[in-house]
Amino acid sequence: MSENMEEQEPSVQSPASEAQETETHAPRVARSASSQPLIGAEQVRAHEGAVKSVHGKSRRNVPRARRMSLSLTRIDAWSAAKVSFMLSIAGGIIQIVAAALLWMMLNVVGVFDQVTQIVSSTGLDAGGFDLANVLSLSTVLSAVTILSIFEVILITVLATISTLLYNVVSTLVGGIHVTLGDD
Repeated sequence: MSENMEEQEPSVQSPASEAQETETHAPRVARSASSQPLIGAEQVRAHEGAVKSVHGKSRRNVPRARRMSLSLTRIDAWSAAKVSFMLSIAGGIIQIVAAALLWMMLNVVGVFDQVTQIVSSTGLDAGGFDLANVLSLSTVLSAVTILSIFEVILITVLATISTLLYNVVSTLVGGIHVTLGDD
């Protein structure tokens, strides 16, 4: 008789217990203000598979590295000019410092004095030749600085012209195609 009573009595549940019951059976899906799901069922399954693979239950749905194919079709000439100018300035400073260090090292080792002695021993010394006076530090640094300024201008102009030529050619060919990977 108790079995009949259970069948006849309507089950009364609170709204909270109904919500708990539906949460255990159906996956939770984020919804927008219009109550439309923000992500699809496929994305929910993919997420669940990724979570399972992290816990070691399933390794089928491990996300693979993404690859993206891009094309470099245009380079801004002003941007290329600024970058090449700054890099050539850095190169010029490196040249000046390297020339000064090299001159100081040659002077400490005594190369200038030895070359002067060799020239005077051959009899080519017509008027008191001294290589250290001809190639003084100030003379060498002045020459290297002038050369560096010329190189800065030349490199900047050539890089800008090369950029403009690349832009023209890339409109005809389509640019450089690059595949980027997310490893």
